[in-house]
Amino acid sequence: MMRETITRYGRQGLGLLWLIGEPLLFCFGVIIMWSLIKPAYEHGVRIAPFIMTGYMCLLLLRHLIGANMNALQANGGLLYHRPVRVMHLYLSRCGLEIAGNTMAFFIVYLAMLAIRQVSLPHDLLLLYSGWFLLAFMACGISFVFAGLSLRYELFERVSPVLQYAMIPLSGVFTMMAWLPQHYRDVLLKVPIPHAVEMVRAGMFGEFTPTYYDVGYALAWTVGLNFAGLVLLARAKHYLEME
Repeated sequence: MMRETITRYGRQGLGLLWLIGEPLLFCFGVIIMWSLIKPAYEHGVRIAPFIMTGYMCLLLLRHLIGANMNALQANGGLLYHRPVRVMHLYLSRCGLEIAGNTMAFFIVYLAMLAIRQVSLPHDLLLLYSGWFLLAFMACGISFVFAGLSLRYELFERVSPVLQYAMIPLSGVFTMMAWLPQHYRDVLLKVPIPHAVEMVRAGMFGEFTPTYYDVGYALAWTVGLNFAGLVLLARAKHYLEME
């Protein structure tokens, strides 16, 4: 974990500062641009917390998948140490990314709260539940992607395209209530929007309609993590074959 911390954020901590600075710059930039061309509310929802929740969820998803894609290739030499196992490499990166992005979300939220762009969450437990459900779901997706990339070179090449394709399917740039029912029903077949909607339900409260199924999202999370662990069970073998 300490080695990953230094690798990820550097000895001076500048990487950690950028982890917080990136969403801050994006949120402030979009809010300023939006205030110049549109009102502060869209469909009755204040734009600042909408942007903040969506972009922070996207960063959590993107960072977890990106961190685990080459975790074994970058740290394969550590496997010569007997106590180190393949899953230690992936779990350490997952833990680090979840902790870093959660800290970033907290600091960004405080900064937005200080300038009165957001208010206190209506349901803190629901917000946390959606956030960590999304985190564990992203871990499962990253395990599947990493396992398939080790086995198939073609998948490794197309995985960036798949990650970009996941952005519109994640629901981070829209709310399910804004979509026609037919499109909403189709998009809710994807598990990611359920976790994002939970975060927004915790933020906005019951007066803003949200659509999510905790059981459905949780079942997908368990399934993705199980499939990922199966794919990574022989990951060391595929690394040695290279």
